[in-house]
Amino acid sequence: MLIYPSIDKLLTIVDSKYKLVHVASERSKQMMINDHYQMKKDQYVSKKEIGRSLEELEKGLIKISE
Repeated sequence: MLIYPSIDKLLTIVDSKYKLVHVASERSKQMMINDHYQMKKDQYVSKKEIGRSLEELEKGLIKISE
């Protein structure tokens, strides 16, 4: 079973695994609390919010500020 999106691809967007985990965690919490998604729910491959947040990151829908 392959994980989507690929961790290797995500690490080209985010410079560390720790930051990747933090960003995905924060975004998934926002999804659960506010029920706000940046794509239609049927467009996500993942069923859970943590995977959906990684998909948004991969598609460039999440901007990371330093």
